[in-house]
Amino acid sequence: MRIFPILSLLLASQLLVGCEMLQRLTPGRQAPAAEPATGEAAADIPEAQCPPPVELACAEPEVKVVERIIERTRERLVEVPVARDKLVLGSVETVAIEPGGLRLRSLVDTSAPTSSLSAQKLTPFERDGKDWIRFELTDPDEKKAEPVTIELPVKRFVRVTRPGFDSQRRPVVEMSLTVGEVTHMVEVNLTDRGASDYPLLVGRNFLKDAAVVDVSRQHVQGRPREGSYK
Repeated sequence: MRIFPILSLLLASQLLVGCEMLQRLTPGRQAPAAEPATGEAAADIPEAQCPPPVELACAEPEVKVVERIIERTRERLVEVPVARDKLVLGSVETVAIEPGGLRLRSLVDTSAPTSSLSAQKLTPFERDGKDWIRFELTDPDEKKAEPVTIELPVKRFVRVTRPGFDSQRRPVVEMSLTVGEVTHMVEVNLTDRGASDYPLLVGRNFLKDAAVVDVSRQHVQGRPREGSYK
């Protein structure tokens, strides 16, 4: 009965081969460590050296501070002292003139050094060896009013030059101008401007030391009272 021992040996050998195959196919198992080389082979292989640990410091990020300055223009109110005893006029006022007895709508012209009156039929003549002037005045607001004829001595002549116009030689006379309740005798130059909304221009010779002008207003003083300029 030698057959049974032979069969037992064959089964044992197959079991051993199956175990080896199972070990190779099983994941996670580590391969056997290689035996260290000896002799001349070990001398040819350089010894593995790990670099020393180095501490790395991360640089802090650079922070830039931007300063923004906004400049704002501030309005300042400047109070200009004005004498209380001065007359306040608007850009347009009603002015009474003498001689003539007319009340004319007038333009207050702070750029003109002398007051100016628009007159018609200017006629120079001599009286007692002196220069005189005869002229007519009309009120443009009174359509049916008759012109008023006035004769006055000539104080002097002035040369007036305006941009875009030929220079003019104008006679200068003295007249009484009344605004509100204030009356001044001032020099007035005469010229014929034809039809004009403002026959009288009140210049600085009336305003000086007597009045201030508020150009944003008109007819501040109203019409002169009857009798205040006679």
